[in-house]
Amino acid sequence: MTAAHPAPRTAAPAAHLDAGLLSPVRAGTPVEAAVGDSAWLQAMLDAEAALVRAQARCGTVPARAAEVITAAARADLLDLRELALAARETANPVVGVVKALTAVVAERSPQAAEYVHRGSTSQDILDTGAMLVAARALRLIAADLRTTARALAGLAAEHRDTVMAGRTLALHAVPTTFGLKAAGWHHLAQDAAERLDRLAGRLPVSLGGAAGTLAGYLQYAGAGADPAAVVDTLGAAFAEESGLAAPHLPWHALRTPVADLGAALAHTSGALGKIAADVLVLTRTEIGEVSEPSVAGRGASSAMPHKRNPVLATLIRSAALQVPALASVLTQCLVTEDERSAGVWHAEWQPLREALRLTGGAAHTAAELARGLSVHPERMRANLAATGGQLVSERLSAVLAPRLGKTAAKELLTRASLLATTTGRPLADVLAELPELAGVLDGTEATALLDPSGYTGAAGPLVDRALHTPGRATRTPAP
Repeated sequence: MTAAHPAPRTAAPAAHLDAGLLSPVRAGTPVEAAVGDSAWLQAMLDAEAALVRAQARCGTVPARAAEVITAAARADLLDLRELALAARETANPVVGVVKALTAVVAERSPQAAEYVHRGSTSQDILDTGAMLVAARALRLIAADLRTTARALAGLAAEHRDTVMAGRTLALHAVPTTFGLKAAGWHHLAQDAAERLDRLAGRLPVSLGGAAGTLAGYLQYAGAGADPAAVVDTLGAAFAEESGLAAPHLPWHALRTPVADLGAALAHTSGALGKIAADVLVLTRTEIGEVSEPSVAGRGASSAMPHKRNPVLATLIRSAALQVPALASVLTQCLVTEDERSAGVWHAEWQPLREALRLTGGAAHTAAELARGLSVHPERMRANLAATGGQLVSERLSAVLAPRLGKTAAKELLTRASLLATTTGRPLADVLAELPELAGVLDGTEATALLDPSGYTGAAGPLVDRALHTPGRATRTPAP
C-alpha cells in the first residue's frame, strides 16, 4: 500500500514572500534592503514630503502643514501588506499610500491633512519615489564597483609582467599577462561606476499633475500666478528638497529616465559578467590559474565532497544573464500611449526593482571576489608549455617572413605546428629538422624566439596606461 503523501507545510508569512531564496546573488546584500518594499514605500512618502515642502517654499502650503506631513511620512507607521493588497483595487500603490498618510497626518493635525498630495497625481509620487530608490541603489552599486576596481588595480600592478596564455575562440593564441587581463577587468568596473555616477546625478523628480500640464499645482498657486514661473520655481524646489534633478518637461509618457536606468544596469551587470566568465574559465581544474577566496563551507557540493565550486563568479554571471532581459522590458516601455499609460507604466516597476537588486548583488559579490582572488603564476607557466612552443608561432612567422617570404613562412610553420601536435613533440625540435630552415634559423635563435615571456607585446605599458590615466585617481592602486 502506497504511503500517503505528507501534507504541505503552511506557506511562509507574507513578510517573507520574497526573501531571495531563488535569487542568492542579492540575498542579504545592502542593495536588497535599499530596493525592498519598505524602501519603495518610504521613497514614495519621501516624495510626498519633499513635494509639500517645495509647495510651502512657493507659498501655496502653510509651512506648519509641511512640517507635520514630513514628520508623519514614515513607512513604519503604515501597514505595508495592507497597502499592497489595496493596490489591486487601484492598479498602483499611491492611492492607498495617500489615504493612509492622510489618516496619520489627520491624527496630528486635521488642518495639515488638507495639504497631503495637493495638486499631485499618483504617477508624480511613484515615479519620483522610483528615482529616489534608484539613486540610493546606484550609490551602493557604484561604491562596490569602485571597491572592485581598486582591488583589480592592485592585481594588475602586482601581475603586470606575469605571463600567461592568451586564449581566443577557447584555444591558446599568443602570450599575454595576467596584469593586462586584470587591467581590462578594472577598466570595466571603473567605467561602470562612472556611468552610474553620471546617471544618478541626473535622475529627475516627476512633476506633471493629472495629465502633464501641472494644472492642479497651478490652480492652488492662484489666478494671477505666472504659469512658467510656478513650474520653474516648484520644479526647482521639489528637486532640491528630494535631492534629485529638475525635469525639463513632465515625463509621465516620456520614459527615458527609466530606460536609461535599464541600459546602465545592463551595462554594469554585463561588465561584471565578463569578469565572472573569465574567472570561471581560469578556475577550471585543468587550467587552475586563479581561484576564488576560500571560505569554510562555501562552494560545497551536495554530492561530491571534494568540490569547492566557484560560487561568487557563478552568482555574478547569473545576474549578468538576467539584467539585460529586464532592461529590454524597460526599453519597450518607451512605446507608451497618450499622456499616461494603462499597463506600460505599471510594467516597469518590478523589472526596474529586480534589475537594481540583481546588479547590486552582483557588484557586492564582485567586490568580494576581486579582493580575495588568488592568482597562481606557476599554473600559468605550466599552461604556457602545453603546446610545446606553438603559442609563439606568430612571432616566428614575423621573423621568417623577410627570410623566406610571407606565404612560404606561414605555410612552413603551419605544417610544422601540425606535425608537432600530431607527434607530441616540441615545436623547436620539429623546426630543427626542417631542411628549409638550414642556415636560416639556428637553434639558439629559435629557443629565444619560442620563449613566451619575450612576446607579450605592449602588455606592460598598457597596464601602466590603465592604472595611471590622468583624472581618474581610483585607477592607481593604493600603496
